[in-house]
Amino acid sequence: MTYEEARAQFPVFERWAYMNAGTMGPLSRATLTAMDEQIRHDQELGRGGSDWFTSVIALREQVRTQLAALLGTAPERVALTFSTTDGCNIVLSGLDLTADDEVITTDQEHFGLTGPVYASGARVVITAADEDAILGAITPRTKLIATCEVLWTTGRRLDLHRVKAESGLPVLVDGAQSAGAIAVEVGELDFYTVSAQKWLCAPEPTGALYVRDPESVRIVAPSYSSQSSYELSGAFVPKEGAARFDSGRTGMPTLVGLVAALDTHPAWRYERAVEMAASCAELLGEHVEIVTVPGHSTLVSFRPPGDPAELVQELAARSVIVRELPGRNLVRVSCGWWTSSDDLERVVDALRR
Repeated sequence: MTYEEARAQFPVFERWAYMNAGTMGPLSRATLTAMDEQIRHDQELGRGGSDWFTSVIALREQVRTQLAALLGTAPERVALTFSTTDGCNIVLSGLDLTADDEVITTDQEHFGLTGPVYASGARVVITAADEDAILGAITPRTKLIATCEVLWTTGRRLDLHRVKAESGLPVLVDGAQSAGAIAVEVGELDFYTVSAQKWLCAPEPTGALYVRDPESVRIVAPSYSSQSSYELSGAFVPKEGAARFDSGRTGMPTLVGLVAALDTHPAWRYERAVEMAASCAELLGEHVEIVTVPGHSTLVSFRPPGDPAELVQELAARSVIVRELPGRNLVRVSCGWWTSSDDLERVVDALRR
């Protein structure tokens, strides 16, 4: 598939320089077609019967296999969730942390991670978003390190494999800005969350959770999809592997849309996305202060001379969609494999104006 053919799958680019996949990725024609066909099928033939439920189960396993390949792991270590936040809550509530325990996180995290961290009941230790700072904050009370691989604020990529190797502690990764944007290998990391509606361009709510050792986390919120059998009393046998953490049932239209979205991305996506981010930083650097470290991710954040919210609105008026980061005086540009040189020129032209 050529770049032009791949980009043409997304109607939004016909009008907008859409550069906000860090919040919501663009939707392809194939994704919407698959969802529409499923909705019409369900409308005409109903949503029930053994064949229908069999197809639901088969589709869930297909999605699990596709997402496992994305993370470089086996399907039995992947749970299907609704979002990164959902995955973080599953882990943090299932570790049974107490006020005597500590969780280390950084000052650059999204609430999708920090909210569950604070709700865990453990003492929260906040460090700078730096590998040495994280490792230096460890005490005998530390039970978990929870942070992004790619920071949603600056786009910096943390070496969490180093943090895991040198700390020996469980590591929970917020993968919202990494999974689907850059090549990911979970390796020895313990937990890794995925927000599929972002860089994977899937419908919402869709996501995943990688769990290296499913037996290490207690099931706090069982769903019908997470049990292999149950009794009328409510006693149940959980599914094998990470499937025991599957969130509630995802609608068939959403599932087929997710499959179509995962099939949309070309093999060369990661290399091109990094190239476009580098070009973006170079072009914008002539006009604004770039805070993103080169070569780390597909995000480019900059500090505008004026009000970030006003700038984002002015750019939107010129058909350029980027993101303000509230409270941080930053504007963030998300560069995907679909980003074109023309998109970047439109951003620069809008800044000049």
